[in-house]
Parts: sequence; C-alpha cells; structure tokens
Amino acid sequence: MQDLRYFLAVAEELSFTRAAQRLFVSQPGLSKQIRRLEAQLRAELFSRGNGAVGLTAAGAAFLPRARALVAEWEAAAEDVRLAARTLTIGFHSRIGRGLVPTITATMQQRLPGWQLQFRQVSWADPAVGLTAGTVDVALAWLPVPSGLAARRIATEDRSVALPAGHRLAARSSVRFAEIADEPFVALPASAGPMRDFWLAVDHRTAPPTIAAEATTPDEAYEIVAAGEGVLLQPSGSCWIHQREDVVHRRVPDLGPAELAVVWRTGDRRQAVQVVTDACFHCANPPQAACGIMSG
Repeated sequence: MQDLRYFLAVAEELSFTRAAQRLFVSQPGLSKQIRRLEAQLRAELFSRGNGAVGLTAAGAAFLPRARALVAEWEAAAEDVRLAARTLTIGFHSRIGRGLVPTITATMQQRLPGWQLQFRQVSWADPAVGLTAGTVDVALAWLPVPSGLAARRIATEDRSVALPAGHRLAARSSVRFAEIADEPFVALPASAGPMRDFWLAVDHRTAPPTIAAEATTPDEAYEIVAAGEGVLLQPSGSCWIHQREDVVHRRVPDLGPAELAVVWRTGDRRQAVQVVTDACFHCANPPQAACGIMSG
C-alpha cells in the first residue's frame, strides 16, 4: 500500500521533489520505491527527462485503479478501527506532562469500551504519522505541516541539553549567542520547519553547525552525552529525560515552544474530539492538576 501512496503523490505532483516533501521521505528513497513498483508491474509509470516528470500511458491507466485501491484500503482500515474501538495517538518524544492518564480516564468515561494505543513516530515525519494514516491523533510541537488541524495546548520555554562537563553546565541559564556556534544535534532534513525551529534558525546570522542528525530523543541525548553536540528541547523535557551525563539549561532569549494536539483536517469522529478536548482541558484546567509547564 505504501508503494501506491508514493505513486499517487508523484502522479499528483508530477515532481519527485515535491512528492518527497509531501510524503516526508528522501527523494532517492521515493525514486527507489517507484522503481520497485514499476518492476512489479513490468511497466514504466512515469516518463523522466529534462527535469520533467509525466505519466506514461501505463501510468495514466494505473492512476484510477491506484486511487480506488487506496480508498478501499483506507475504508477497510477505518471499519476495522471502528469495530475494534481503538484510537492510536502518535508522539515524537515521551509525552509526560500528565496527559496520558488524563486522556485515558476521559476516554473511559466518555467512550467506554474504546482502547487507546500510543505509537512513537520518528522525527523524520513531522506529521507524526497522521499523513501516513498510522495514527489518528498526535501530540506534537509546532510547527506541523499544512493540511493538519492543530490546537495549542501548552507553551514551554526552550532549553538546551548540554553534556555534563560542558563549559556552561554550571550556569542556571544561557543566552543563545553563547551556544549559537556550538555543533547542534538536528532533526532529519525531512522534518522541514520543525527542524529549523529546534535549530533556532531565525535567531542566527549564519547557518548552524550540525554535529549529527537524530530520529528520536534517545538518539539525540546519546549524542549530547558523548559531547558531540548540544540540543534544543522544550523545558518540560528536562524532567522527562533526566540523566546524569546530560544537563538542561534554559535559553530565555529564545521564543517559547508550543505543544499542540493535532489531527487530520476534516476528521470529525467523536473519539478524535474526545482526545483533543481531554488534552486541552488537561493543559488548561481550572486548577493546575496536570503538571503542564508553561512558559
């Protein structure tokens, strides 16, 4: 089914570059998947030449069938989810902040019999599995890709994760200018604006030095602990990712990070609404009871 989704993206964009950006995958990886599909079908689906991409006669004939197959698969998958009464919540890093027990309790109260599944998604996918259809709702730090609906639920200062022996480790906070020239741990290039935000690109006068790319927080913190780079993260992550070989220091002159609950635009299912409401009310209760840190 993934090959069909890739085919549809290229057929609709008529560009491998734009299709790769839309799918949050690398262009070489996308081209490889299309070549594999063409090998399976024993026909070229796209004409490629002089930088232009077009559908061949075989590709044009395959297009309506591919759309129908993907639509049928999505309908079948939705029927299964409804029958199983299961909702999948995606996330990039550990959720914490009191959200999981609140979401679970609210779901049990308002939709008894429904089950929640939690799925960690690589930073390489800024849509947190929503565009791929592997999750129903997600918790993510803004910005998220266009085409998704988002509701901001909390604001946190940005902090920098430093190796325990770093020259600034004894400080309670640091200014961004003091770390701007350090090698940074970056999200993958496919993360797009989300990568730029966590590199504080808009606060720089020169491109950042990238020590390494990481696809998960655990990878990123191992790189920091090894002394190879520093990492910007939300201040709440200081509590979630405590370890002896890494320290966190606030960077007060950077703008705050915004945590949001995100879903596919137009998805009006009750279970999705229950989760989004639970996230918002946990983060914005009449009396602070969920442990959300605000900046």
